[in-house]
Amino acid sequence: MKFGMVTTFFGAESFGGDAAYVDRLTRALCRRGHEVHVFSCSDAFEAVRGAHPLRSYKPPDGLHVHRLKSGLGVLSPLATQMTGRPFFKAGALREVLDAVDTDVVHFHNISLIGGPGVLELGRGAVRMMTAHEHWLICPMHLLWKYNRKPCDGPECVRCSLVGGRPPQIWRYTGAIDRGLRELDALLFPSRHALEEHRGRGVGAPLVHLPYFLPDDWSGGIEDEEPISWNGGRPYLAAAGRLVRMKGFQQLIPLMKLLPEVDLRIAGTGPYEARLRELARGMTNVSFEGLLDGPGLARLFHGARAVVVPSLFPETFGYVVLEAFAVRTPVVVHMGGGALAETGVQSGGGIGYRTTDELLVALRRIVHDDDLRDELAHRGYRTRITDWSETAHLDRYFELVRTIREGRTARTPHQQRAATTTANRTAV
Repeated sequence: MKFGMVTTFFGAESFGGDAAYVDRLTRALCRRGHEVHVFSCSDAFEAVRGAHPLRSYKPPDGLHVHRLKSGLGVLSPLATQMTGRPFFKAGALREVLDAVDTDVVHFHNISLIGGPGVLELGRGAVRMMTAHEHWLICPMHLLWKYNRKPCDGPECVRCSLVGGRPPQIWRYTGAIDRGLRELDALLFPSRHALEEHRGRGVGAPLVHLPYFLPDDWSGGIEDEEPISWNGGRPYLAAAGRLVRMKGFQQLIPLMKLLPEVDLRIAGTGPYEARLRELARGMTNVSFEGLLDGPGLARLFHGARAVVVPSLFPETFGYVVLEAFAVRTPVVVHMGGGALAETGVQSGGGIGYRTTDELLVALRRIVHDDDLRDELAHRGYRTRITDWSETAHLDRYFELVRTIREGRTARTPHQQRAATTTANRTAV
């Protein structure tokens, strides 16, 4: 089969869970002999990356990476941000997505590569989109208001201005609803994210499809003895982009009350200087920098637990799955959106709501071996069953098959209506 993937960031020019998922999905498809084309926006990456480095990236056989770059530089993603249309990019996208032999077009983070207007492309194929963030219902993507608290009501124009982004007037024209009507399915990595969108009136066919990790992601390290750290001292791990909404500033001060335990934080980001200042003088807190997959697996494998203190509504929390993959339980903030679902309801972690509850949870996970082992076992079982590569692709291909069969079963009147839709002119 031939797949087209459309996402703003990918490969060497990427950061975030959405890019990680697209990479893992495309590699899994290529391993099974499929042809995959990924479209990303170099102009968008340069516009927002700041000091974030280019990654070393080698695509596997069968993967064709198309990094879209216009002569207008950052004006290209800015035009998309302002209009919700794939200006200066539509031609390059259409070449593959509208090809008669394209079987599936899968949209991901489309915010700066085309906006809702890009959903009109690839009409001859099965068309799906994964909502990795809350962009469909929040111009700031994260339901994180004024860069200081979870969204408690729509004040989108003011919030965008506070966040340094131009208001998106097209959001009030029905452009998102029109774009979503072009989809055969809108996918969500968690039930929490799905219901969040359903409750806000998103009307596309909604499907729950959890994330996965490749079967060999951890390199088998989960079956090995953890490497001793700092003279054998127990430690907690945390990882993610170092930004305020990830909540690390609530975790670090508690380490003063846990002198027998270390905290190791992986990642980089604009809030790093503030977090380092917060940890000044604390010998049991260290910053590990940006780690690759094997490095992160080793860090998590040796930890008593991986702590996920996110303050905003996560749509899944990849870090939970990565912890489970190496038989490590998690401690998660119950106000972190899907974290209650992925980290606690899965059976592999402890949840908390207040800093007092967090301190109690950390002490339990550090000192109760039986509890830790039971949580680790449950989390790992979820990773190798419901969140495995095989389970994910089985559901993925079953969805494609169901959509195709539904199209075949259309009445002549429905087929004529679909043809009329397909003949619309895309920008």
